[in-house]
Amino acid sequence: MSKVYPNATAALNGLLHNNMTIAAGGFGLCGIPENLIAALHDSGVKGLTIVGNNAGVDDFGMGVLLTTRQVKKVMASYVGENKEFERQVLSGELELELIPQGTLAERLRAGGAGIPGFYTRTGFGTKLTEGKETKVFDGKEYVLEPGITAELSLVKGWKGDNSGNLIYRKTSRNFNPMIATCGKVCVAEVEQLVEIGELDPDHIHTPGIFVNRIIQGKKYEKRIEFRTVQGADPNKKTSSPVRDLMAKRAAQELRDGYYVNLGIGIPTLVANYIPEGIHVTLQSENGLLGIGPFPTEDKIDADLINAGKQTITERPGSAYFSSADSFGQIRGGHIDLAILGAFEVTDSGDIANWMIPGKMIKGPGGAMDLVAGVKRVVAVLEHTSKDGSPKILKKCTLPITGLGVVNLIITDLCVFEVKEGGGLVLTEIHSNVTLDDIRAKTGAPFEVALKK
Repeated sequence: MSKVYPNATAALNGLLHNNMTIAAGGFGLCGIPENLIAALHDSGVKGLTIVGNNAGVDDFGMGVLLTTRQVKKVMASYVGENKEFERQVLSGELELELIPQGTLAERLRAGGAGIPGFYTRTGFGTKLTEGKETKVFDGKEYVLEPGITAELSLVKGWKGDNSGNLIYRKTSRNFNPMIATCGKVCVAEVEQLVEIGELDPDHIHTPGIFVNRIIQGKKYEKRIEFRTVQGADPNKKTSSPVRDLMAKRAAQELRDGYYVNLGIGIPTLVANYIPEGIHVTLQSENGLLGIGPFPTEDKIDADLINAGKQTITERPGSAYFSSADSFGQIRGGHIDLAILGAFEVTDSGDIANWMIPGKMIKGPGGAMDLVAGVKRVVAVLEHTSKDGSPKILKKCTLPITGLGVVNLIITDLCVFEVKEGGGLVLTEIHSNVTLDDIRAKTGAPFEVALKK
């Protein structure tokens, strides 16, 4: 029986019903099945549970299903820039199950592989894993996470053939390979559909055994959330003399040969201050090892973005991979250093950086996986909130991202080392700041051992 259908509406015919679970590939707007989402929207099916990294933006991607109230629940790692998504969650109109990004990728992969559950360090002791079974391995606590399956998977490939074999392009691979496997039925759309035998078997990313129906998509918009080019200021909301100071100090933690993950916000500025003679490889959790500089206008590629959804380039020797492989690198301890922003940090190395209850929900994204898996974590944050209250505390007041994971704290006033087992040591004071200033603005005790 032929797997090829003439269009998205025909490919979804007979598969849709109210109150079903649908998983859809993509990261932000990169690699999303545009035609299939449009057909799903036009079908009017309601009461959906949708699974994916995020829900697009207000007027594009899976976000269009939110504005028409076709969705009752979202399982995702990131709310991001979707204001309607955030509004519906905060008002109680939409059920949201937030899942750390790497855990989401692995739950999808496990579901598609017939693995009912697995243990992970990610999220232990946080709000997102409350009530879940835990177990100790080699003296460390792990959380049991269930695999995810869906009634229907929607994925987007670059090239495909009539037997359903798929090839993805650059960072548009992201969640698509795992989502292709987790559905009882998988429908794929591709930019180029070719005859059987025209694709090199060595280049196939998703074998046709996982794909039930396939179409050649039409009129791809391939929107870019943050078109970022050389010569512009991509960090205009992030960059300032004070924040540049923190980024420059954080860059001093880089070592030659390091594999490094930079978080969104101030940490992205660190790439501007890599010391001369130091070679580091930047990893982006959406599926790229070897981030290059921002592109010139003529080199912008909608299939090549970083974790902040900014357009980027690749460096010689770069590699692309799925989100599951990306977080295998992170959870497996293969990343040497993560530099992350934070709302709050404690003197025992706890960090909170993903949610302000009742006010803002961005989602954990990949942060919970990063702090649980990388070798060293540096937190970069302003020393106090706008109202003057300290951000370095004995105990976080906001939902935790990770317990006892931060090794170094860099603020606009100073630098603290976090001792193994807890406790702060003040090692550096920035110019024009006194020790009394720091004591008055820090909500936890600390030792002083200033470096000369």
